[in-house]
Amino acid sequence: MNEQPVTLSEIDGAVEAIRRRADVKPEIGLILGSGLGGLADSIGNATTIAVEEIPGWPRSTVEGHAGVLVLGELEGRQVLALRGRAHYYEGHSISRLGLPVRVMQRMGTEILVVTNAAGAVNPEFEPGDLMLITDHINFMGMAGLSPLRGPNLDALGPRFPDMSQAYDRELQALAQLQAREQGILLRSGVYICLAGPSFETPADLRFLRGIGADAVGMSTVPEVTVARQGGTRVLGISGISNKANLDGATTTTHEEVLAAGRLIVPKLEGLLRAILRGAVTERSNA
Repeated sequence: MNEQPVTLSEIDGAVEAIRRRADVKPEIGLILGSGLGGLADSIGNATTIAVEEIPGWPRSTVEGHAGVLVLGELEGRQVLALRGRAHYYEGHSISRLGLPVRVMQRMGTEILVVTNAAGAVNPEFEPGDLMLITDHINFMGMAGLSPLRGPNLDALGPRFPDMSQAYDRELQALAQLQAREQGILLRSGVYICLAGPSFETPADLRFLRGIGADAVGMSTVPEVTVARQGGTRVLGISGISNKANLDGATTTTHEEVLAAGRLIVPKLEGLLRAILRGAVTERSNA
């Protein structure tokens, strides 16, 4: 595994490869998690690029992560959507996982929307629920696995970025408003990122619940850390894929996660479309 930090020249090389295929300046970046990539089918005037065609881009080997970029228009905004993401457990360096967000930033993205399939830690959450991420616990980062490790790229952000408002409060308020208007139950809570790939033991989950987590996954936090270092506003939404297994009475499988994703996608698509429409309205009234 290459632990060398990603360089600015690598990031700009990836940007150039994308620009040769698509004349789009994406205002919104979308990262679509396990089983949620179907949202990208809604993008109009789309250009699709396999990540294998982009130098340095981390590739996913996991079912439900197609590994393609889709650039085009959604609800009046220029977007770049990543259908599926790579994960640390697949053998990528933590720095490499930040490259997609760095590329979006260099292309002019102002807002990053991150979605994921997450296991419930909060016992009140049910499979198929949507959870607005209000904050996260960077368990991997506390152990030293930070995408910002290594020489700082001053052109991309400060050495010590503030994470006190990792998830944009105005975007959260907009999401809550649109969920009410759409009649969508939108829970809210704290997401915690573990390295994976094994699912958690009941003791793990009880511990995570005790420290304040509501949902658990194996992604998202490295991307959000990079986004915030570069000043990108972030909206995060988890699709709850399974019930909290606090007593060991059930088992969790990836097939279950993907099945839940098929239930979540229609609600998530409706909510994200409404959020984008609301953002367009806010921008036109500014």
